Amino acid sequence: MSAARSLFVTGTDTEIGKTLVSAALLRGFAREGLRAAAMKPIAAGAFELDGVWHNEDADQLDAASSVLLPPDLRTPYLLKAPAAPHIVAAQENVTLDIGRIVDCHAQALQLADVVVVEGVGGFRVPLTDTQDTADLACALNLPVVLVVGMRLGCISHALLTAEAIAARGLHLAGWVANRVDPEMGFADENIAAIRSRLDRQYDTPLLGIVPHLKPISADAAADAINTSMLLQTLRATQL
Repeated sequence: MSAARSLFVTGTDTEIGKTLVSAALLRGFAREGLRAAAMKPIAAGAFELDGVWHNEDADQLDAASSVLLPPDLRTPYLLKAPAAPHIVAAQENVTLDIGRIVDCHAQALQLADVVVVEGVGGFRVPLTDTQDTADLACALNLPVVLVVGMRLGCISHALLTAEAIAARGLHLAGWVANRVDPEMGFADENIAAIRSRLDRQYDTPLLGIVPHLKPISADAAADAINTSMLLQTLRATQL
């Protein structure tokens, strides 16, 4: 790659597989021979191991990365309690500063060929009294990959999130269908409905369908995602 690339991963909700898809993208980029690094700028929910605070999602991203960023760069804000970031931040007397995250991202770009930035929760999760994760995505000004958790209600959630992304002037570079509910009825029909609408309205391709995985595997998920297609988009939009 002639220059570092980056993207922002968001989802239709929490617990729908953003971390799995982000890890899969990292593995896919590594297979392309790229130095792939991850950022989880805001993580809520930490545990202490050998005197060091960890977050499960951040650890999964590190495991999938081919370049490890320093913890303070990978996760500038590691909050202890597993709850809404703005609530936990207030309890822990932490101010979630988007400018600091942007600075950390700029440093990360110097250390890797591609940086995958995973958001927190859905696209409009509050960070402060006046800002949310959509403001973070705008400040980073990155192409967005949308993870859709395939379960009842996903069509509306997907379309509303895509509309919100477009309303902020961001480029929706692609979406991934993640089969979080293996018992979901008419899953293929739901995927087809989302696919046709996102393609028609936003020219947004379906990058892949991740099957319900037990155990969860970043490499198995990577097999289901067309990382090469996404790289072409990144090259075209981040010259």
